[in-house]
Amino acid sequence: MDKNHLIFDFQSSTPCSAKVVEEMAPYWNQFWGNPSNKNNRSGFFASAAVEVSREKIASYLKINPKRLIFTSGATEANNLGLFGHARAKAKLIGKPGHIITVSTEHHAVLDPLRHLQKEGFRLSELRPNKDGLINIEQLSEAVEKDTFMISVMAANNEIGVLQPISQIGTFCRRKGIAFHTDAAQALGYLDLDPDRLFIDLMSLSAHKIYGPKGIGALVTREGFPLEPCQYGGSQELGLRSGTLPVPLIVGFAKAVEITKNDQDERNARLLFLRNLLLKGLKKNIAGLKVNGSIEQRLPHNLNITFPGVKGSELHGQLRRFVYCTSGSACSNGKASHVLQELGLLKKDAEASIRMSIGRNTTEEEIKKVIEIISNILIDLRG
Repeated sequence: MDKNHLIFDFQSSTPCSAKVVEEMAPYWNQFWGNPSNKNNRSGFFASAAVEVSREKIASYLKINPKRLIFTSGATEANNLGLFGHARAKAKLIGKPGHIITVSTEHHAVLDPLRHLQKEGFRLSELRPNKDGLINIEQLSEAVEKDTFMISVMAANNEIGVLQPISQIGTFCRRKGIAFHTDAAQALGYLDLDPDRLFIDLMSLSAHKIYGPKGIGALVTREGFPLEPCQYGGSQELGLRSGTLPVPLIVGFAKAVEITKNDQDERNARLLFLRNLLLKGLKKNIAGLKVNGSIEQRLPHNLNITFPGVKGSELHGQLRRFVYCTSGSACSNGKASHVLQELGLLKKDAEASIRMSIGRNTTEEEIKKVIEIISNILIDLRG
């Protein structure tokens, strides 16, 4: 990254920790064996590294290691969980049923579910309240006789709101409905205990917690019906064929270990910096609006709208000084569907920014970005 820009985009991705890089190093060219090949020592070394890493991550989540299925990231985990369970369930009961989700989900959830509609499944997309949250009453009203799965993300990738997943999990278990959550943004910030929260399927990603890109996992419940989405081998209990990327799995486990050790302290520091940022921007910029609940929110997220300015001009100015986003990292610059689902007009959604604070962000950087954004708004408003 060039040193002329301030970085406030740590929800899109994070830099790979030096400790993670160091942990992965031997597995690129020293212990380079295929973990599926048990015919020689190189394969045994690789297999052992995978299983030790699986145990480390499973220990953090308080689950049996066999319930952790490695994938290429949260997107693949979402696809495996959603397609895999929907198709398995339809095979069990002889026909496709009904699924509930939230209209502000990441497209890694919305797109697979909308594809399932083409296969005959019915889908209800609940619109959240203005604070970005849903409640059990909304879910209860949406349930139909053949509702078999509900998918609600733990922490929204744009507005950072924390859905009441404990309540949702309890509701689903009581109703006999499978509960899937995309927890890519929540890992490292929330205590994710799938059994305590009654989560049947949970999607994770390493690169959101200073781990490598290209590795994630689907956490399953033991005995939970799933169909594989790709074939060609017996890896990962036959649910996800393909040679496992040993260095990335080792790096994932190290990233989880690091985040486990400093989670509470880091969250407190991030919350302090986030509140400092919001206070400074509110003081200098009239009419600023925070999108989503400020109380039920990730500690490092701030999503704000600047009414009365043109989005293209705002982002054009910001790009000269600050790395931040207008929405999801996968949106390709389109106006945020999340903000529009909260009721914002398209022009206001375009005049919004998501700022996310990183592990090494400093108070000095917070003060600088407040000054930069304040000056840009003064200029744009004339």
